[in-house]
Amino acid sequence: MSFRLWSLLLLGLSLLTLAQSGPPLRTLAEKHGLQVGAAVEPNLLLQDPEYAQVLAREFNLVVAENVMKWGALQTTRGQFNFAPADLLVEFAQKNHMAVRGHTLVWHQQLPRWVYGDFTPAEMEAILREHIQTVVGHFRGKIAYWDVANEVIGDDAELRPTPFEVLPDYLEKAFRYAHAADPGAKLFYNDYGAEGLGPKSDAIYALLKSLKDKGVPLDGVGFQAHLDLNFSPTAARMAENLERFAKLGLEIHITEMDVRLSGPGSKAERLQKQAQIYQEVLQVCLRQPRCKVFTLWGVSDAYSWRAASEPLIFDADYQPKPAYFALQRTLQQP
Repeated sequence: MSFRLWSLLLLGLSLLTLAQSGPPLRTLAEKHGLQVGAAVEPNLLLQDPEYAQVLAREFNLVVAENVMKWGALQTTRGQFNFAPADLLVEFAQKNHMAVRGHTLVWHQQLPRWVYGDFTPAEMEAILREHIQTVVGHFRGKIAYWDVANEVIGDDAELRPTPFEVLPDYLEKAFRYAHAADPGAKLFYNDYGAEGLGPKSDAIYALLKSLKDKGVPLDGVGFQAHLDLNFSPTAARMAENLERFAKLGLEIHITEMDVRLSGPGSKAERLQKQAQIYQEVLQVCLRQPRCKVFTLWGVSDAYSWRAASEPLIFDADYQPKPAYFALQRTLQQP
């Protein structure tokens, strides 16, 4: 086969894939008043043109996978590096995408200096300076901030953290963020709480207490790092989301991926994966306060769970059954 014929064949296959894929997810989601997002590493925007193309075509929201975490922004006390995060924001603005800031307070990916022997007053100053500097830097450019991430542990108790020397650090974090950018919506974000259970009960109690104190808390993010055993119906996910909605909170699916590992053939597991993506999206669409549906990555090639192929595009950016399941769901009235 000549090079020209081979090139035409490849072009034809590429066009066929595009024709089969139909309208991009972002176009379909906007008709439902929904933002569909993906977690992003800004260096990939420069290194992999196809990554940037798929991201811009399919999604209307981006979240920083790592570059807005404390350890990335302020490795040395008082010295901030915003360059990678600024790159992500600029990409989003050029492609008419909203931005989610992730995350201001977390017990992981902290620089070593935060673990010093600080008094409550010293820790309050550290927390205030970081949040006001970071949120202030992006003022008007970030639609949503994950102010607090994974505060509740798997045992349904508060996690240990360097910030706990300041008893009301959580309340103060939200107030500092609101003061720095009153236009951004502020969220609590966590995993393993998609359904009813002790952990989601503890998160509900925590957020209710914050609301009762008048803390500027706008919403709750459910990460949805799932596997093939998850069932939204069995977990009573819709019922769980409804109780948070009744607190007056906006609801977001913030980090969804579904591990492909488990029994059965590859084709069977891909269909099960697609079913779970579809069912979680359906739960979100049926909940009036669910406004964002975000995946923790774009392609399996760069996923933090790459070995288990958890995303809707494979390592070669080909749409998987899960992609088409989301597309079909969004095409419904």
